[in-house]
Amino acid sequence: MGTQKVTPSLIFAVSVATIGSFQFGYNTGVINAPETIIKDFLNYTLEERLEDIPSKTLLTTLWSLSVAIFSVGGMMGSFSVGLFVNRFGRRNSMLIVNLLAIAGGCLMGFCKIAESVEMLILGRLIIGLFCGLCTGFVPMYIGEVSPTALRGAFGTLNQLGIVIGILVAQIFGLGFILGSEDLWPVLLGLTIIPAILQSIALPFCPESPRFLLINRKEEENAKRILQRLWGTPDVNQDILELKEESVRMSQEKQVSVLQLFKSPNYQQPLLISIVLQLSQQLSGINAVFYYSTGIFKEAGVDEPIYATIGAGVVNTIFTVVSLFLVERAGRRTLHMIGLGGMAICSIIMTISLLLKDNYNAMSFVCITAILIYVAFFEIGPGPIPWFIVAELFEQGPRPAAMAVAGCSNWTSNFLVGLLFLSAAAYLGAYVFLIFATFLIIFLVFTFFKVPETRGRTFEDITRAFEGHAGKGSVGEMNSSQPAKENTTNV
Repeated sequence: MGTQKVTPSLIFAVSVATIGSFQFGYNTGVINAPETIIKDFLNYTLEERLEDIPSKTLLTTLWSLSVAIFSVGGMMGSFSVGLFVNRFGRRNSMLIVNLLAIAGGCLMGFCKIAESVEMLILGRLIIGLFCGLCTGFVPMYIGEVSPTALRGAFGTLNQLGIVIGILVAQIFGLGFILGSEDLWPVLLGLTIIPAILQSIALPFCPESPRFLLINRKEEENAKRILQRLWGTPDVNQDILELKEESVRMSQEKQVSVLQLFKSPNYQQPLLISIVLQLSQQLSGINAVFYYSTGIFKEAGVDEPIYATIGAGVVNTIFTVVSLFLVERAGRRTLHMIGLGGMAICSIIMTISLLLKDNYNAMSFVCITAILIYVAFFEIGPGPIPWFIVAELFEQGPRPAAMAVAGCSNWTSNFLVGLLFLSAAAYLGAYVFLIFATFLIIFLVFTFFKVPETRGRTFEDITRAFEGHAGKGSVGEMNSSQPAKENTTNV
């Protein structure tokens, strides 16, 4: 990673921001463990209110709504990112939206006492809204406070926060911890604690220096923060680049989502951003996490929840591996390795599921394939789509781009959650071939269209796209402009 210093200020700022990613992971994973108990709560509450036994259809609809409304909130939140970050700044936006986390956590935490199904569903919607905003704020803030040479490694911390959140939710969801009939509202309401911790710590974090200089024209303040974050007195070159970017931006209006789609300069990076987000969700990772419990059960694991937690541990370990690889191997290479590895594992999963009744060993082949598949996901498609969006756009279009990318991610997440059960019922083991096909398509797209951004300044990357606007591919960026190995503070 060159000679770039990692200062305590930088680690503190990035770690505090990553609490938002943890919240996203925790609230994604928390609803799965107590599924049966929450269904019983819905059944009992409706029976009391209707004075009749509710129909199975109504129960299934309300349960599906409790799960899926989180993604609906996420879509709304991710699309609202620009409204916050340009008005309040990156840090203050993270601070303000913690009110949503506290409100959502309270609604879910007290829904059982109040015997209110509506409080549970509204709480899930509000916490989804909060998580959607976080998926925009956190990668943007981390990308803007990190030095160019460390941007990828710190960007991966966003994904690390997500997978640790999922793992903590899985562990806390165990029946003897918080996944019990009495304590499940505490499990859902626990999201209040990280929100309070982050609210206490954020005022001690600096605002994004890019936001201060470009949006607020506070040059001295931005300079002082850069010096503190990067541990060097010489940040003149960086300030100069930011000022040049500011001049270019002052000649353009703030970029809206509609302008983003219309402008030829933004079309290629926007297409790349959307496809990379789709590659994360349509890889089937959420489906595999859902399906893993059933597969582990069939393979003879007595307590499949522990095997699922094992997959969560693999998830976390390989996110850390990606952290160390991303500045050495590069974003594009890791993403392709991840997609290719996952495609092969999907095919092995299909074959082993089809043959497991004939050969006992096939169940264990399938479990191994799942764990390796998860590892490949965290090497590339897990962390990279989140922070590469922040790298492909300059300050002006970045909030709108993060909103579009986030919305693509949440929408595809919602659709996979909605359609996977039906697809698995119709296709059985063959459902994984659909994901394998998607993975191969995304691999080909990445090879031809996605540039390497490692070691490049935001300005470098944007200029390369402007140079190729209207041309077929930015793939040549990878060969014609070797990425600068950035060992300085620029």
